[in-house]
Amino acid sequence: YFESFIVIEPGLTSLKKNQLLNEDELNKYQEEFGDENFRVLGFPCNQFGAQEPGTESEILAFAKNKYDVNFTLFEKIEVNGAKACELYQWLKSAKQDEDGSEDIPWNFAKFIVDGDGSVQARFAPQTAPEELRPLIASLLS
Repeated sequence: YFESFIVIEPGLTSLKKNQLLNEDELNKYQEEFGDENFRVLGFPCNQFGAQEPGTESEILAFAKNKYDVNFTLFEKIEVNGAKACELYQWLKSAKQDEDGSEDIPWNFAKFIVDGDGSVQARFAPQTAPEELRPLIASLLS
């Protein structure tokens, strides 16, 4: 049972400028809130510029060795199109982006789901993880 958790779609093997910030901040959230029934969940995806070409074991090894990721990483999935996994079909239908689109536009789209399974928020890829802190803190209080 979790009070609240964040679901993310990271591009761990990409060389994006904001990548290290994302992994560092998400690691901090896991450390800070992990004892409060909070979990960061990562779902690698290769639909954005083919930035996740590796196998699940290669992605996990890279994330652990390069970024010391301390949150749970799941198997590589698709988040858009006919082969989008059920979790992302549900997340996207529950919260569209600011323009009303369900599609995930790029790596680092973030969703916050509360302990009752309600999608509380969706954040654009360019949203810094630090901007999620007020909502996370309020859901855990």
